[in-house]
Amino acid sequence: MKKIISFVIRYIPRPILQRISPVTMKFFEWSYRGKGVNCPVCDHEFKKFLPYGRVSRENALCPHCLSLERHRLMWLFLKEKTDFFSAKLKVLHVAPEHCFIHRFERLTNLDYITADIESPLAKVKMDIHQIPFEENSFDVVFCNHVLEHVQDDILACKEINRVLKPNGWGIIQSPVYPIEKTIEDKSITDPSERERLFGQRDHVRKFGKDYAKRLSESGLTIEENTFVKQLDPKLVAEFALPKDEIIFLCRKG
Repeated sequence: MKKIISFVIRYIPRPILQRISPVTMKFFEWSYRGKGVNCPVCDHEFKKFLPYGRVSRENALCPHCLSLERHRLMWLFLKEKTDFFSAKLKVLHVAPEHCFIHRFERLTNLDYITADIESPLAKVKMDIHQIPFEENSFDVVFCNHVLEHVQDDILACKEINRVLKPNGWGIIQSPVYPIEKTIEDKSITDPSERERLFGQRDHVRKFGKDYAKRLSESGLTIEENTFVKQLDPKLVAEFALPKDEIIFLCRKG
């Protein structure tokens, strides 16, 4: 199972995966039924979650809503630390995750817009380097696991800063590695070499501990929030949350 999942996510294009995954997961949802873990996003219980990742992680993928560890953590953070589920908010969700889209669309308090350059799940086709909305348009922007793919991460963040309202905020997650400084080399185009250096065939940089400082060059104010450390360890285990994930909460600069 681990080898199959690793092969699939490495070599099948993301737009195709986004279309077929909900259907293929139906079998696993049935076979993994039981008590052991609980997904706070969809409120379904399973014996365990599916493995996931190019380097496979145990107990990662919810077979019902397709949430991963970071998605479950973000859901809890939004519920416990923000007014996202109650306030009147205009939201831009870049590269929207399957587990969130329909749940956010059903929230009557939100004016919710999804956007991406290639995802079949998004309603607006958009290059994040040129966000097609006026400045001060959004109360909230989500942009998760995007900046490691784009040509210019600072320009992308400048655009996020531009379209956020004066009191706007957002969450900008990316894989962050235990290295001191982000590495990138735009001259490297070979997929195998990118995977070796940056962790994935379609990544163009490998973010380090300077992630928040680097993104703040765009004008955004970045807070490194350790919300998961505030949770009961029993909940962390029950929801299979990432134990060391930092939530990068941004505000308009």
